[in-house]
Amino acid sequence: MQKMTTVVYGEALVDDFSSGQVVGGAPFNVARHLAAFMSPQLAITRIGDDRNGALVRAEFERFAMSDAGLQLDRMEETGRVAVRRHARGRRLVILPGQAYDYINPEQALAAMEAVEAAAIYFGTLAQRCPRSRDTLYALLDTCNARRYLDLNLREGQFDERCVFHSLHAADIAKVNEEELQSLFAWYADIHPSSAPLEGEEVRAACAVLVQLFGLEALIVTLGHRGSVYFGADGTVLVHRDNPLPPFVIDTVGAGDAFSAMFLLGRQRGWELDTTLARANEFAGAVCTIPGAIPGNLAFYDKWVARWRIG
Repeated sequence: MQKMTTVVYGEALVDDFSSGQVVGGAPFNVARHLAAFMSPQLAITRIGDDRNGALVRAEFERFAMSDAGLQLDRMEETGRVAVRRHARGRRLVILPGQAYDYINPEQALAAMEAVEAAAIYFGTLAQRCPRSRDTLYALLDTCNARRYLDLNLREGQFDERCVFHSLHAADIAKVNEEELQSLFAWYADIHPSSAPLEGEEVRAACAVLVQLFGLEALIVTLGHRGSVYFGADGTVLVHRDNPLPPFVIDTVGAGDAFSAMFLLGRQRGWELDTTLARANEFAGAVCTIPGAIPGNLAFYDKWVARWRIG
């Protein structure tokens, strides 16, 4: 593999809709976006020897991704999320005891030793079981790459202790507005009634979080309203004047698209302001397609040409 690889750690799974199945998982979404932009990446995950595992393998092939970090479990099933629709939207039932809960440390370390890591992406879902959590921290202990945490809190799949240790392990943390409110409640003792980031108290609390966890930066995504970047040096970059997508079909995967473009920009040496603007714009574009990942890879051609990626 090429040097300066982005290592992406965590779940690859299948979202099970009544109408069919779609391969997902936030880390795997990030890895596929990076692969589509020809950015060296290593996806470290674990799947079962089953039909859903074959669907995940097919995505590795479709995006021409290396399977050096793909582990096969002969006992546990490939991760699955049952998507249940109801009157107010949909509910995700994240099943327990899946293959990605048992990522093998020896295999993961061997895969990582073969690359020169520029960054390592991780979240919290793959830390819900000790095996994969311990494997993650074994990787972090042996890697000097920048650590990017996409908090990605899923109801019933995390606890405050996991969040605390994850933030301490990270260099850059990305959260959405709801997750930021949880961080405020746990660590900043404020409960703003207005929209986050509008007042001095909220911005000061974000600076406290950066200092408390020794972060290089905290990034807060605001959906269609953009994002705000809080740097350890006091830099605050607000991106709100982003081109709005012409229509919105599905917001699933927008945060993963943002993370992928932020990591791509850092890997390619884009200016920080440019990186954030492109991350916001690409996240908006993903909202114009059904699901987190395009079915047709021609979707990426426009962005490759616009950003002169070759």
